[in-house]
Amino acid sequence: MRRPRPIRTLARTATAALALLVVAPLLGTAPAAAEEPTQARALASQRQIALATPGDFTGYGFDQCVAPSQSAMDTWWKKSPFTAVGIYISGDSRACRAQPHLSPTWVAAQVARGWRLLPIALGPQASCQPRFPRYKDDFRISPAPAGGYAAAAAQGAAEADKNAADAAAYGIGPGSTLWYDLEGFDLANTHCRESALVFTSGWVTRIKALGYVAGFYSSASSGIKMLDDARTQRPGQYALPDRIWIARWDGAANTSTTYIPEDGWRPGGRMKQYRGGHDETWGGVTINIDSNFIDLGAGSQPRPEGRCPGTRLGYWKYPALSPGKAKPTRVKVLQCLLTERGTYSGPVDGSYDAATVAAARAWQASRRFAPSDTFTQRHWTALLAAGSRTTLKRGSTGESVHRLQRALNAAGAGRFRATGVFDAKTEAAVRTYQSRLRIGVSGVATRQTWNKLQQGR
Repeated sequence: MRRPRPIRTLARTATAALALLVVAPLLGTAPAAAEEPTQARALASQRQIALATPGDFTGYGFDQCVAPSQSAMDTWWKKSPFTAVGIYISGDSRACRAQPHLSPTWVAAQVARGWRLLPIALGPQASCQPRFPRYKDDFRISPAPAGGYAAAAAQGAAEADKNAADAAAYGIGPGSTLWYDLEGFDLANTHCRESALVFTSGWVTRIKALGYVAGFYSSASSGIKMLDDARTQRPGQYALPDRIWIARWDGAANTSTTYIPEDGWRPGGRMKQYRGGHDETWGGVTINIDSNFIDLGAGSQPRPEGRCPGTRLGYWKYPALSPGKAKPTRVKVLQCLLTERGTYSGPVDGSYDAATVAAARAWQASRRFAPSDTFTQRHWTALLAAGSRTTLKRGSTGESVHRLQRALNAAGAGRFRATGVFDAKTEAAVRTYQSRLRIGVSGVATRQTWNKLQQGR
């Protein structure tokens, strides 16, 4: 059973004002909150926020009591393996009711940087949960069975209205996933369990009617099992969330648990909190976090690269090329990439001829290599890595991932297909490369990692 995590809250407003907050951000008039200076920081649009909350993604995330400062988030983006961040945006049962950093600007700045968001609400809790209520203005889910737990159902709908309004006030609008946090409770307590289930059903129904994707967080042995039992034993009787967030601190970075079978909420409907509160330090910044593995939506998907049409660029190995000893398939790769670098203008025909050799020598000289007729492993590594030094980590996609994967293969750190998705094999290869060069081993393609690759190391 998971311990209560500290959390935060927005300033309270009148009910009528909350209703306005749902639509205000959609009109570009989100209410101001305490914000850090942005220093002309790029901000994401509300559509981009919805697509990144959390969207289609497979990778690592963390959640923490108070939303970290902008400087901490920037450092962790560059150094940590995490791409998603859980933020407490609503609910009277949150332990951290003050959020000095969280604001609409903070939200938009994180998405613009590349972060995925996991907005969490922690409102009324199960009636048999001994740690609640926390405050005088906090309350539990009503266990009264009258009308099929009608009071609990009404509470769920009302809480959804409140959670959606609070989310919208931060610029997190419809299309985003909102997660309801129901802390672990005694599953054997009938009225406690049934009222919690009806509350959740009412919350799910209302939050989806408001245009949000319904997510649900709880302990694998209580809230999650409660939902799965309803799914398998009483199908159709309750509205179930679109996605589940399993709290199971088994140290396994996956989305499985022995408490429920593998078929529920698959594919793309699960994430797991696999490690509880602990300190992690990245780039000199320490945060106390819970660790999560996420596999939601369609997962991280490759995007068309659009380079060198008709020429295969990705291989497991890139052997040295020399006059009289050069594989035509690899020569085509060289010719295409040298064309992009501006040192070759001939046909991409696979012939390691005088023009190709001259272009290779010109590129070598431009990169401060000693010009040579032989194109070696070091040259391949540097050429394949050439380009922007974008921070990449588990779940990243795109052209930069293709470059990274090919360069790692050329460097001998990996032996895998360059898919354009930063997956487990890519992470392992980055770690191998970093370990060999004795730089910080994080599994993240940091600027330092790119520098070494582009030097042909």
